[in-house]
Amino acid sequence: MSTFPRSPKSKRGYNVDQVDEFLQTARRAYDGDQDTPELTADDIRHVAFAMAKGGYSTTHVDAALERLEDAFAARERELTRAKHGDAGWFEEARTTAQVVLNRLDRPPGHRFDRVNVLTLGYNRNDVDRFANRLVRYFQDGRPMSVEEVRTVTFREQRGGYREVQVDLLLDSVTDVMLAVR
Repeated sequence: MSTFPRSPKSKRGYNVDQVDEFLQTARRAYDGDQDTPELTADDIRHVAFAMAKGGYSTTHVDAALERLEDAFAARERELTRAKHGDAGWFEEARTTAQVVLNRLDRPPGHRFDRVNVLTLGYNRNDVDRFANRLVRYFQDGRPMSVEEVRTVTFREQRGGYREVQVDLLLDSVTDVMLAVR
């Protein structure tokens, strides 16, 4: 029996063996198996699998990985709170949030480095529009879900924002949101 639904044999999905191996490792890491390398919510967020015809449905695997990331983040939050107390835990989340806000305080069109005009990056207007929503979330308490941050997409644009910088900021936002859940 498969762990997830499979994509049709003619369509590509995630490599079944890689997904199953990763999930077994994650289960052992969560259970505290001493022979398993430590695994963090950040590791789960950045895991990648090869694509293969007839592989696991990417939608189903991605949803499971998000739940797994949430579980690891909750455990990490509790470990941090136990080690450093509520004040230390809040201070860490507050510091990360301030770094995010400092970046987003830059003028629209200049919040991130831009790639050269011959290279595709993220559309500056799309990113700036989402950045404004993030500012309202952090400063005004406007509702926003971690799912919105995880799944936001931006159009491509020649001379756009450098994707790596934007993605790292979104990872930091996700970290803060998971920390304060």
